[in-house]
Amino acid sequence: MPDLANIRKPVSSEMALFEDYFGKTMKSEIPLLKIIVNYIFRRKGKQMRPLLVFLAAKLNGEIAEPTYVAATFIELLHTASLVHDDVVDDAEERRGALSINALWNSKIAVLVGDYMLSRGLLISIEKNRFDMLEIVSEAVKSMSEGELLQIQKARKLNIKEEDYFKIIRSKTAALLAACTACGARSVTSDPNRIRSMKELGENIGIAFQIRDDLLDYEVKGLTGKVPGNDLKEKKITLPLIHVLEKAPLREKKRILSIVGNGKKSGSDISEVVKFVTDGGGLKYAGIRMNEFRDKALSILDTYPESDARDSLKEFVHYTTSRNK
Repeated sequence: MPDLANIRKPVSSEMALFEDYFGKTMKSEIPLLKIIVNYIFRRKGKQMRPLLVFLAAKLNGEIAEPTYVAATFIELLHTASLVHDDVVDDAEERRGALSINALWNSKIAVLVGDYMLSRGLLISIEKNRFDMLEIVSEAVKSMSEGELLQIQKARKLNIKEEDYFKIIRSKTAALLAACTACGARSVTSDPNRIRSMKELGENIGIAFQIRDDLLDYEVKGLTGKVPGNDLKEKKITLPLIHVLEKAPLREKKRILSIVGNGKKSGSDISEVVKFVTDGGGLKYAGIRMNEFRDKALSILDTYPESDARDSLKEFVHYTTSRNK
């Protein structure tokens, strides 16, 4: 499986400088905010989104300060969305540690998320990067619409495949498309290149989310993720959607009644997982995931060979083969 350490190599020095650059943007005179920001900063994840920004920039030109602005803006938006998501989902953990709303409370978590989003907006204005502000604002709008559509569909348990793709395009794919588009925009004004990079990010994002949904049906020991977690939260994803659409009406109603039940037992989850597996849902979702993987790779094939292109190709493969 591709390794993130190898993927980072063409931009390793820039990623190291980015950490310092990002840290400076998060400074505040408010003691409580300092504590919370430090807590968030210490448990940062894989930084896949800033990595995408830098790789897309390097593929299209010479990395300079605008690339750091883009990566900072994206990371602030992403972190803000995670903090807000934990409030919406009433989640007590994030990346194996207590969430902001669990440690403090939901009101504080919402305000911290708002602060981060506003810092991103201010940075783009201070640096006169209204072009990036437009790209990211479109992503925020799309992510909000996708989340609301998902909530609406989850309530009625009537999500279809076209709804599913609309939701993940609006949520996961919109943010990754903003990463690659902003990365390209930081080094070039060529609209064709920026459009191409946006399409790259969107295809990576869709493949990434389908892989995430497949992980929910895999054994915890392999993935580190609690199997059936999406089902417990009444999230109907592509593997289940596909099997439901071709199932007899009686069986479809039975499975949906299990999914809609607020108190599902382990045997209930196992029954749905077996229904999806036996019905070919995992195989179908894997095929669709690889379609978007191949679309991303074909976009990269239009670029001359380079370390950045090789790393982006590895990133695409990592997206669809990761185990957590």
